[in-house]
Formats: sequence, structure tokens, C-alpha cells
Amino acid sequence: MSASRPAASSAALPWLIITAGCAIALLSFGPRSAMGFFQLPMLADTGWDRTTFGLAMAIQNLFWGLGQPFFGAIADKFGTWKVLALSSLLYSGGLFMMSVAPSPGWFYIGGGVLVGLGIASASFGIVLAAFARNVAPERRSMAFGIGTAAGSAGMFVFAPLSQGLIDAYGWQEALVWMAAMMFIIPFLAIPLRGNSSSGSQKDVQYKQSIGQALREALGHKSYVLLVSGFFVCGFQVAFITAHFPAYLGDIGIDSSYAVLSLALIGFFNIIGSLASGYIGQRYSKTMSLVWIYLGRSIAVTAFLLLPQTGTSVVIFAIVMGLLWLSTVPPTNALVAIMFGTRHLGMLGGVVFFSHQVGSFLGVWLGGYLYDIFGSYNPVWWLGVALGIFAAIVHWPIKEQAVDRPVLAPAE
Repeated sequence: MSASRPAASSAALPWLIITAGCAIALLSFGPRSAMGFFQLPMLADTGWDRTTFGLAMAIQNLFWGLGQPFFGAIADKFGTWKVLALSSLLYSGGLFMMSVAPSPGWFYIGGGVLVGLGIASASFGIVLAAFARNVAPERRSMAFGIGTAAGSAGMFVFAPLSQGLIDAYGWQEALVWMAAMMFIIPFLAIPLRGNSSSGSQKDVQYKQSIGQALREALGHKSYVLLVSGFFVCGFQVAFITAHFPAYLGDIGIDSSYAVLSLALIGFFNIIGSLASGYIGQRYSKTMSLVWIYLGRSIAVTAFLLLPQTGTSVVIFAIVMGLLWLSTVPPTNALVAIMFGTRHLGMLGGVVFFSHQVGSFLGVWLGGYLYDIFGSYNPVWWLGVALGIFAAIVHWPIKEQAVDRPVLAPAE
């Protein structure tokens, strides 16, 4: 008996599925994480203001969030590959339209709506739900950490890549190149075929409609707190992604540090995501989230109050990188613990919708308040306050399955 347990544990990580999912996460997260590099050259050529750019990126984040529950539900029912194939069309079309947009309205449709829906149909919720169906529960946190780290690698790869493409070809052609890259996704997605009824891991399933699953989740206190707290993660990271390069230019830091800082965030994000998955496998996922949000608020406060130099930018990028997407593995693992995998794509998508509402506000307020006050400081300090709020609401979350005494097991 005891000799068979290690074998089962070692077989719990299906490396073909994980590798394919990681490659998709890298490709889907990469271009959107590099949007900040396009702001200044685009605005210089078009004459638009930062509110225009900020609103387009805010719309992108909002539609990313709006699409996530729907694409998650479609993937749960009809299969992951179909959703990922659709993603390549939406994502590439949006990036191309963004490159040729003759007016802010077209920019909002391409770079906002289409790119947002493209990300939603290929983002963490879709990939990690496929992981969950094929990885034993005791190994999911680590698998989620690996998948999240791959998304982080996308930021690390695309920060210098996008800046290099912009320098070599201009911002418009750089977007076209990235649009072409999205057509690789359907081929990478082949090992992820299947829906919530497939996979090697058969959790106890229940006869439960989408409506019943939503009502159960939204009536569960710990899930509601998780949704509320993940709003803050979106606000903080989206603001930095979209506005940090411009912020560094405003305070007189050489533009090379913008590329370096986002690349460092991406690189240390890999380490932070893997560490988060490892820690979540052994310790409280709830308390991990509490400390991550507190750590972000402390890091931003120190960055704003201490002298701002190239060195402080590098240190800030490293610290924020370690805390960047480290929220994703424990958050998704908690949803799986609470409700199982049957509707994980959809329920994880609802949590992520909250994240993207925060992203919308972080990106939009960054541009809007800058145009009013001439400074990003109001949004920085709002992010600090929200980090403290997130730590407070995560504290009482219970890391246990929801009680389902009245639901009959599915056949």
C-alpha cells in the first residue's frame, strides 16, 4: 500500500498537458503585459492623450474579465481546444486593428474589446481548469504555480521583444508581428482537448446546472470574500503594467529602466509563482494571500517615500515581481477546494472578472487622474490602501469544501 502512493503522486503531473498549457499562457500573457511600451510612441503619432490610451487598456481589461466566465463555461461544456482556437482569432484580430486604428473608437474596439476577449479565452482560468482535471488535488497548487510562472515568463520575454520590435519596425508593425504569433495557439492547444467530463482526475461530481453552481458560489461567504479581494490584485498589476514606463519617464528615469523593470517583474514573477504554488501545497493558501497583499502595499510605500533612482526601480521591480502573480495559484486552488472541478472554468472566471473590474479602474484611473493632477501619485496611494483592504478580507476565508447535503451525485 505505502509503496504505491509515491508512484501515484509522481504520475499526478501530466507533463505534455502542462507544457502545452504553459506555452499558451506565455503567448497569451506576453503581448498584453507589454502594452505600456506602445503608449508613448502611439500617442506621439496619433496625438491622442493618456486618457484615451488608458481607457482603451481599461476596456481591454474589462472585456477580459467579462469574457472569462463565459469562455470558462464554454470550455467546461464543449472543450478547451475550441475556446483556445477562438482566442487566436480574437487576439490576432484585435492586435491588428489596434495597429491600424484611425480613431480612438477603432482603438477601443481593437485594442480594447477584441484583445480583451482574446485574452479571456486563453488566460489562466481556461488553462488552469484543464490542469485541474488532470492533476491530483494534492498536486494542483504546484501545477497552478507552474502555469502561472509560464504566464510570468511571457512578461519577461515580451518586454524586451516588444521594445525591440518597436525600435526596429515601429509600433504599428510590432503589433502586426505579435498578431501573427497568436496563430500558434491552436496547435499548442491540441493536448488540452476535453471538457469537465474528461480528464484523469474524477472528483465527486454533482448534478448541478450552471445556475445552481453560481447561486451556491455567490451564497458562500469565503467565495464572496475571495472575489472581493482579487479585485485589488487586478487594480494594482494593471496600473503598473500600463503606466509604469510613462511614470518612470515623468520622474526622469532613463527609458532603458522601463524595459529592464518590466523584464525583471516578469522574471521574478516566475520565481514568485513557483514559490507560491509550492508554499500553497504545504501551508495555508489563505494566509499566503494575506501576506502577499500586505507585501505589495509595503513595497509601493517604500518605493514612493524613498529616493527614486535607477537602483530603487530595479529593487522595486524585483520585489513586485515576486508578489505579482503569486496570488493566482492559491486563489484558483481555493476555488477548486471549495467547489471541485465540474464548473471550475466558470467559477474561476467569476473570480477573475472581479480582478478585471479592478484592472479596468486601475488602468483608467491612472490615465484620467494623471490628466487632472499631472501625477500618478493618487493612484499609487489608492493601490496601497486597497492592498491593506485585500489582506483584511482574505483573513477569514475558510480553506475547505462547501457542504452539499442536498445535491445528488452525478451519474
